[in-house]
Amino acid sequence: MRKVILDLAVTLDGFIEGPNGEVDWCILDDDMDFQGFLSGIDTILYGRVSYEMWGNFAPDTNASESERAIWDAVHSKEKIVFSSQERPDSGATFITSGIPEKIAEIKLQHGKDIWLYGGAKLITTFIQHQLIDIYRISVHPTVLGAGKPLFQDLSERINLNLIEVNRFRSGVVQLIYERKD
Repeated sequence: MRKVILDLAVTLDGFIEGPNGEVDWCILDDDMDFQGFLSGIDTILYGRVSYEMWGNFAPDTNASESERAIWDAVHSKEKIVFSSQERPDSGATFITSGIPEKIAEIKLQHGKDIWLYGGAKLITTFIQHQLIDIYRISVHPTVLGAGKPLFQDLSERINLNLIEVNRFRSGVVQLIYERKD
């Protein structure tokens, strides 16, 4: 069965974005093998706001070849957007209700794993419904002091098993956990 993987950058103090939505603290080193992660998925799950910001993002002409390759790989995946309103968009499928049931259906379909991209509301919904199989959290060496926390509005404890730790040249530490059942 396919797995839902939350792959996300957080600051050392647990924020996924700054107070004004900034993510300029995120580091992407070549030794992180993000292309390897992308090769293991074929579907990306977005909230509406995240999709509007990043679902069709195109790097500027000054971007490195590796950055352009990453965005090409991202845009080659099936995109599913969770929103309260359906919208005409040939680049994505919109789901407006029944998230747990839809995810159960998607996980049973043939294919690779599924990346839960975000945003924060969608991640919280997935956590509350226990829909995340793998937490792949990259802790960045930055302390913001304020912003949007990764874990908020939790109704119960989440127990996880650590399955891998990766340390990168930039000081980023990636922690990969699977959910205990």
